[in-house]
Amino acid sequence: MAKGKKYYIIYKPKGCLSQFSKEHGKLALGDVFDLPTDVYPVGRLDEDSEGLLLISNDKSINSNLLNPLNGHWRTYWVQVSGQINKSAIKDLVNGVDIVVKGKIHSTLPARVKKGNPPKNILPLNVSEKETSWVKISLCEGKYRQVRKMTAKVGFPTLRLVRTHIEDLELGELKPSEFKALEKKALFHKLKLSVD
Repeated sequence: MAKGKKYYIIYKPKGCLSQFSKEHGKLALGDVFDLPTDVYPVGRLDEDSEGLLLISNDKSINSNLLNPLNGHWRTYWVQVSGQINKSAIKDLVNGVDIVVKGKIHSTLPARVKKGNPPKNILPLNVSEKETSWVKISLCEGKYRQVRKMTAKVGFPTLRLVRTHIEDLELGELKPSEFKALEKKALFHKLKLSVD
């Protein structure tokens, strides 16, 4: 790729850290993905979460994509305990108060709807009657925010899969799969300007 810049999207599996280096014997990206040694994750997903993670050696993406002032939308499919109701969805849309670093944080308005996840998101071995799926899009990313939000409205998160960052999508990728992208197409989908 031009000037040695490399861009990949991966489907980070659950139970894997969002880093290449080993830590406390836990599964790291280097254990799962055969990628060049000069790339690193842009952003993160916590160990219990899975799905879309951008991997690159282009440092310009970090400031553009991760700066909270830029407000890039990220979309998650979330399997929650119980059948989520309209009242809970309305609360999530309007914003709820969660605790972040010991302080109360009022979440920004979110896009939320109940539905069925894409086919490549394989179901957990639990009864569908006991759980439901909700699609949540946020333009902020506090630590474990989605989990805190669904717990706040009474429907704890069982599974969380990030499927989109702006228009960049996981597509048909399954856990532990990845694909390379061209810079122009990637930046267009992320709504970033190409230098």
